Amino acid sequence: MSEQADTFGSYWLQTVPPGDPAPAPESDLTVDVAVVGAGIAGLSTAWELVRRGHDVAVFEADRIAAGVTGHTTAKVSAQHTLIYDRLRRSRGEEGARLYARSQMDAIGHAAEVARELGVDCDWEETAAYTYVQGRHRVPEVRAEAEAAREAGLPAEFVTETDLPFPVAGAVRVAEQAQFHPRKYLMALADSVRRGGGRLYEGTRVVGLTEGEPCVLTTEGGVRVTARDVVVATHYPIFDRALLFTRLTPRRELVVAAPVHEAKAPEGMYITPEHRTRSVRTAPYKDGQRLLIMTGEHFTPGSGVDVEERFATLTGWALRQFGDLHVTHRWATQDNESSDTVPLVGLMHPRTRHVYVATGFGGWGMAGGIMAGRLLCDLISGRDNPFSGLYDPRRIASVVREGGEFLKNQAKVARHFVGDRLSALAPGLRSRVDDLAPGEGVVVPVGGRHVAVHRDENGELRAVSARCTHMGCLVSFNRAEGAWECPCHGSRFAPDGSVRQGPAVRPLRPREL
Repeated sequence: MSEQADTFGSYWLQTVPPGDPAPAPESDLTVDVAVVGAGIAGLSTAWELVRRGHDVAVFEADRIAAGVTGHTTAKVSAQHTLIYDRLRRSRGEEGARLYARSQMDAIGHAAEVARELGVDCDWEETAAYTYVQGRHRVPEVRAEAEAAREAGLPAEFVTETDLPFPVAGAVRVAEQAQFHPRKYLMALADSVRRGGGRLYEGTRVVGLTEGEPCVLTTEGGVRVTARDVVVATHYPIFDRALLFTRLTPRRELVVAAPVHEAKAPEGMYITPEHRTRSVRTAPYKDGQRLLIMTGEHFTPGSGVDVEERFATLTGWALRQFGDLHVTHRWATQDNESSDTVPLVGLMHPRTRHVYVATGFGGWGMAGGIMAGRLLCDLISGRDNPFSGLYDPRRIASVVREGGEFLKNQAKVARHFVGDRLSALAPGLRSRVDDLAPGEGVVVPVGGRHVAVHRDENGELRAVSARCTHMGCLVSFNRAEGAWECPCHGSRFAPDGSVRQGPAVRPLRPREL
């Protein structure tokens, strides 16, 4: 039995090395479509566009499929916890049907693409379950099963699963899938290149001028002229439509342990209970499968003890599945839209050439594939039956979900005010001297908030504590060695460099 993983890092990234990096562009260039972000949404969009004959360039700040997509649990599913009963009430039966159809179409399309590319991406068809253990929640699950079935999914209410513990009830949806996301996306990237598309890694886009054409600017000063731009950066790095007011960042932890094939539960599972618990397995070594468990969701930068949360998740895994040796652990992040449905389409009412894909709420595999097809149709001038459902310019659903919208903004406002007051509390400066290697703290220095980190060699490094996105104060996540913003989820390395947007500028160095 082990409560400490052998490796801190994504299993997907470790089993498919990135290879030689695609170099950043050295001079200005002109393309039909510029795609910002090389996760599943960005690469799916690029692949679809190249097949339609568009000249496409993809710009990735880090490495291909190494961000959110590289840290997913990789369920390709239309069964998204308890969503269809809510959609039935907020969007009507037709809205729920469109959502289900768009997600099922994406699953089928991904299977076809994998076959076409001849990639062995560990594609496995299986059933997906949303379960509860508390009997008081069974009516919710029954209503969800009914709504999902009405929406067109092969759904049913069950009380038996392949989990090694009892459940009070579950929605079972057949014909879902799981895969190795890196294997799939690396094959997609190779296909984009063979089709004439260009991919640039280590290329952070920091500026956008909208127009006909649009102009992007990279951190290295290169100008990219494009007829159309797709912002597929998980959280939009350009927010001309104030989309940040409709998105809530959420971080979740992942632990993985090999189990004998005979003990591996069949199917994919999730429960909204216990700060979420998600379970699936993946092919591993001979006679074994990798048991992947996710949960303990929290807002990045909220100051929770992440190591303690890892221990809680690991403890749950040990209680439920017996003697395990946790070999991997990592964390993932996603954004919830205030009205449940992702935002895919034209970014704001005044634009005709800038598109966005965001707000997948933890279900970005099928969602990203769906987004690629939808955006390709919109850019190519073709009708798509799902465009109205996902349109970021929608207003009616935002009004209906006004309570969630206001709650999100109140939380952000509390951080703008409350964090500044707490960071100025007497005695915090003395904590710098008490910092152990690997720890970080925000302290007042000369009237400014300074984020101070002590590295493993005992050296102190100080940077501005104000997130470069909108100025919220960051907090340190010791388990992952990152400064995190609680308002919109930006993440920075101890030296201030950007790890995750929406921020595109590093935290500025400060003197202690």
